[in-house]
Amino acid sequence: MRLYITLILIVILLLVAFIFGSQNNQELTLNYLIAKQEMTVASAVSLFTTIGFLLGILFSLLWKFSAAIRKRRKQPLQAK
Repeated sequence: MRLYITLILIVILLLVAFIFGSQNNQELTLNYLIAKQEMTVASAVSLFTTIGFLLGILFSLLWKFSAAIRKRRKQPLQAK
């Protein structure tokens, strides 16, 4: 049940971000270290929301993976 509520909240937040971005057709300039690019607010919001979502999933999976490894190391070896 907790998983479903979390997924629903994530979907709602993503929809709000995309709706906000789609209502803004203004151009903005992004200055990277190497390049400069002009894009609309909608595409910038979509881009950074997607990047943030993927980074969040990546760090969450790494945290769970490291927790599983730590738990496995603490368990004593079982004799066969």
